Amino acid sequence: MSKKGWVVTGAGLGLNLALGILYAWSMFSKQLTEPVEAGGFGWLQTQATLPYTVAIACFALIMIPAGRLQDRVGPRAIATVGAVLCGLGMIVASFGAPDLAWPLLVGFGLMAGTGIGLGYAAATPAAVKWFGPEKKGLITGIVVAGFGLAPVYIAPLSKAMLGSMGVPGAFRTLGILFLFVAGISAQFLVNPKPGEVQTGAATANKKVTKAALADATWRDVIKAPWFWSLYVQFACAATAGLMIIGHVAKIVSFQSNGSIKAGFLFVALMALFNAGGRVVAGLVSDVIGRVASMVSVFLMQATVMFFFDQFSTTTGFLVGAALVGFNYGSCLSLFPASAADLWGTKNLGLNYGILFTAWGVGGVFGPYLAGRIVDATGTYTVAYQVAGALLLFAALLGVLSHIVLSARMDSAAENRAA
Repeated sequence: MSKKGWVVTGAGLGLNLALGILYAWSMFSKQLTEPVEAGGFGWLQTQATLPYTVAIACFALIMIPAGRLQDRVGPRAIATVGAVLCGLGMIVASFGAPDLAWPLLVGFGLMAGTGIGLGYAAATPAAVKWFGPEKKGLITGIVVAGFGLAPVYIAPLSKAMLGSMGVPGAFRTLGILFLFVAGISAQFLVNPKPGEVQTGAATANKKVTKAALADATWRDVIKAPWFWSLYVQFACAATAGLMIIGHVAKIVSFQSNGSIKAGFLFVALMALFNAGGRVVAGLVSDVIGRVASMVSVFLMQATVMFFFDQFSTTTGFLVGAALVGFNYGSCLSLFPASAADLWGTKNLGLNYGILFTAWGVGGVFGPYLAGRIVDATGTYTVAYQVAGALLLFAALLGVLSHIVLSARMDSAAENRAA
């Protein structure tokens, strides 16, 4: 494979390492709910979740126009705009105060959320286009691993900054840092020219890949019934994962009755397994197939969610955070790889952008649901149960959709032979 392809993959990984500030929000959320005299803003949990929810919504929605633009004008320009918006948004958020919420909503929610979406939309398609179908899962996993891995360093860094600079100083410093890191990484994102890419044979996904709508347009995509099946599955998986990611520091403190103080360690641990899941699932799915990988992930995640309210010790949270992070991260490589299998890579930015709005649905619903339930009942139990049920439904839908799709492929093959 071209060395340049690996450079683009590394640049996508580096860009996502900066944009992954989204997954460290639980550190800020926890601080925002602390009393003013303790350096917080004294906000309710629902209020502290709102900027994160807005950011997720903007992230998901911008993926559609961002995907279309990067398909047309190239990934470098789109990623650069995203880097600037993300950095400036964090700086705007630094002007927030206990009685002044709009800088966080506009800065972190609207600006940074939009910037993250622009950068994320450009990174994966650019890298995937440099490799053949036999490596789609692996390359996708490597690029998106940066996004999941980011909290490993952002969580302890944010905790240190929040302790020494307060909420405004932490936002401002991180904004300046990410403005430069993401901006530099974006300059290496380029699409291959005709003839630059060598391709090999697909393995476990060969049947689906051969039957795919080659270089399908977005109109072709949304007409396909398996698109809507993937959409619902993605939304269900995102609901469970982002519910925990957005609240993990608070959950650890709450379910341990305040005996465990180092919530940032669990944020970092979850991020580490989040990133690992993206690479491992991408690699494994290249061998055993996307559907088998997805259904396994859904079932494991559902099991964890049904037992999550039983965790109250350090060991329990270590296991829970690791499993949630791994399974959630796996989805973020399996779904874009599936989109590339089914609909080709020419319009992958736009096609996956449309599918990615399902992540936004789950991302808005999951954290908001958890915040409302804990404010109303004082416990996360019902939220865990809802998330577990959604994951079981996603697993069932995945199996049924695969059976129907395989039957259609076999029927089409028989008709061609006849």
